[in-house]
Amino acid sequence: MTSKISISFFCKVNPSEDIEKIKTTIFNLFPDVKTKIENDQLSGNFEGIEQLTTVLQLVQHRNIKKTFLRILKSNISDNTTWFYLNKQAAFVNVVALCDEANESALGPIKIIIESNDIEKTIQTIIPN
Repeated sequence: MTSKISISFFCKVNPSEDIEKIKTTIFNLFPDVKTKIENDQLSGNFEGIEQLTTVLQLVQHRNIKKTFLRILKSNISDNTTWFYLNKQAAFVNVVALCDEANESALGPIKIIIESNDIEKTIQTIIPN
């Protein structure tokens, strides 16, 4: 059975932030995603792990696969897992993982991965 994978992201847009810069940040991470803005939140979703390619390349480049794997595994709940990325770091094409939301001064980007087999999906995202 093939895993059905959907990915969503959310980030707060603070009054001091330029929405276009936040969109640029998102497009740096997920080049083809469609975004929407509701209230003070920018969000979007997509199917399949292909859209995570940029994030995974940046994780590999920074040599933080073990940390990324630990975060994904520790945040499993039912058929989902999630992780935070520092918004300012992502703007300059750097993946900085956050354990807690308050580790990102302007708020993080929260990425939620949902799959009918979340363990297998994590193994696909980060092979041993």
